[in-house]
Amino acid sequence: MTISTPIPLKDKSQQALLEFSKNCYGVMNQQYDIRYQLLQLDLVYQRELDYTEEQAKAAGSNRLGDPTKFQNIILPIVSSQVEAKVTYQASVFLTGTPIFDWVAPPSQIDAARQFSAITEENSIRGGWAQQLMIFFKDCFKYNLAFVEMTYESQKVAALETDVSYQGGQEGRPVETIWSGSVLRRWDPYNTIWDIRYKPSEVYKNGEFIGNTQLMSRIHLKKFISELPDVRIANVIAAFESGMGYAGGGTTGLNIGDYQDYYMPPVNNKALIQNVNRYGTNWMAWAGLLARPQGEIQYRDLYVVTTLYARIIPQDFDIRVPAANTPQIWKFVIVNHQVVLYAERQTNAHNYLPVLIGQPYEDGLGYQTKSLAENTRPFQEIGSALVNSAIAARRRAISDRGIYNPLLISAGHINNDSPTAKIPLRPAAYNMKPGDAYFPIPFNDNTSAMAFQEVSQLVGFANTMNGNNAAKQGQFTKGNRTKQEYDSIMANANATDQVISIVLENQVFTPLKEIMKLNTLQYQQGTTLYSPAMDAQIKVDPVVLRQSAVTFKISDGLIPSEKVIGGDDLQMALQVMGSSEQIGAGYNLASAFSYLMKTRNVDLAPFQKSPGQMSYEQAVGAWQNAAAQVAELAKTVSMKIEGVTLKDLDALVQKLLPAQPVPQQFGYDPNAPQGGGTSGSGSAIRPGSAPTVQNGNGATAVTGE
Repeated sequence: MTISTPIPLKDKSQQALLEFSKNCYGVMNQQYDIRYQLLQLDLVYQRELDYTEEQAKAAGSNRLGDPTKFQNIILPIVSSQVEAKVTYQASVFLTGTPIFDWVAPPSQIDAARQFSAITEENSIRGGWAQQLMIFFKDCFKYNLAFVEMTYESQKVAALETDVSYQGGQEGRPVETIWSGSVLRRWDPYNTIWDIRYKPSEVYKNGEFIGNTQLMSRIHLKKFISELPDVRIANVIAAFESGMGYAGGGTTGLNIGDYQDYYMPPVNNKALIQNVNRYGTNWMAWAGLLARPQGEIQYRDLYVVTTLYARIIPQDFDIRVPAANTPQIWKFVIVNHQVVLYAERQTNAHNYLPVLIGQPYEDGLGYQTKSLAENTRPFQEIGSALVNSAIAARRRAISDRGIYNPLLISAGHINNDSPTAKIPLRPAAYNMKPGDAYFPIPFNDNTSAMAFQEVSQLVGFANTMNGNNAAKQGQFTKGNRTKQEYDSIMANANATDQVISIVLENQVFTPLKEIMKLNTLQYQQGTTLYSPAMDAQIKVDPVVLRQSAVTFKISDGLIPSEKVIGGDDLQMALQVMGSSEQIGAGYNLASAFSYLMKTRNVDLAPFQKSPGQMSYEQAVGAWQNAAAQVAELAKTVSMKIEGVTLKDLDALVQKLLPAQPVPQQFGYDPNAPQGGGTSGSGSAIRPGSAPTVQNGNGATAVTGE
């Protein structure tokens, strides 16, 4: 099945699209402070805002081995608040396997298992949990987070199944095509979107959203090789294009220039600084800079923009069906100069496949503050209080005083050495030392109070954000019962639950809808192994499409237990199992199997075959008949004297019907059929007969 519809574009159309892309960047350039605001929030989160001379000197002294200098401290209030929120949302949405589970009515539970296996395989291969974890951090740092959900084909490695290769001792690696749902978090620093709409409405009503990333020459080659259909002329032009940007000229690191790829300078002590944008010129290093004539003149690094746009193709002179109707297209632009790839999105959902999360949504759009921005004042004031105490410690181990510069030199009086001697100038001879220097006494009465006030500030931050010490893994004093503690934690989680509901409706509901429709539209037949179900699941696209309308996709906020009423169903099974009248009206075995399948437990390997069930029913009937015959023989032996064991045995054999054997029902006890246990439910081995006691207590064993 065709996943995408690549369209070759005329040069005129490509130039129009490049101009359109520049205009999209221009919209973001009008809001030049977005990157600056993101950078400030990251500096607060990373506690990298203190660049004062005093801090620099103290840090330098510590690095040189002087432990007596006190550095300034920035309290980690913002980061702790953010991490507490991220932890809760991760526990809600990311702890299930798979992340998004599928449920269905009993008649279509097998199709739901196929969907679950597909989602599980896609999420493991694409690292969805990792991408969504960073997405949550963006939510609480910036109150803006971006996630892309697309259905793609990628080249992957596999092993040749031909065991004859090298005697079957090793597998031969081969290249194959993998197709499935891909989830990516987008970097907010390098994302542009239609800011005329509220973040939660961009995917439905916005006209564009795009992301820019850096690629090396090798990365770009791999990226191009996975595109379905690319013009050779465009590929050559892309590889030979320089590091330009949408405005033309060379690229820079202007924070407000959305036309350039931006790396935020957050940590000046990072292991690797991001200021070197140009990479390594491997061709020059290898001595191969002079390329033969006619070969592609590669560059070291490329800026690659993926732009999703809702356009009217006729406006760009693109000749496609329904050219005057709004359509969603995907464009890949290299160095803002070459339209490398153009693809009409034929997805059934008709959305821009990038969703924007805004956990604190109050109707003010981009004016709403993030959690980090709301918490920032508490961190700054708390840091000021702590640093006032540190300043007091500096003052305590140093001194302040009044001195006569005619009697003591400034260099000697300000010497940092605790053992340095202070010589008096000749003018101080025959004078008392106190005439040359008068110390100013110091008494610190505020440091202890400052630390108490810091605790109060942290409490204010917790109150504002709906956190408490216990949620952050901290011990809290006080005698509380478990019920009281659970009640406190339930109230503390209320704010987080509201955020979960907001994210569920903003992001995860449309995300699941996009994933479901893409799977229905593009999924091919295959066989997948599901670790959660510990089984090979055969995927049948026809079955999926025929049953799609009845499915809901559950996640941590709406788990499958709530979607299918699992608790109620368990209670119903208990009632049915204890009531013969209810048990007679329902198929309890099917109901139990359905409940277990909703928990990813497949009972199919243990299901009895029809032949085994028929055989066991016949054996049960034969056992009842044998018991009646044995009872009759016992009665006869008690009432009639002179009856021998041989006579009893003959009587039993005459009255007893033929014992059923498995072969009569097509059942082989030694062969696994449906995974069931061999001969389960049979009390007597095939061919055996019951034992009978006569009236004297002697045992008559009937012959086999």
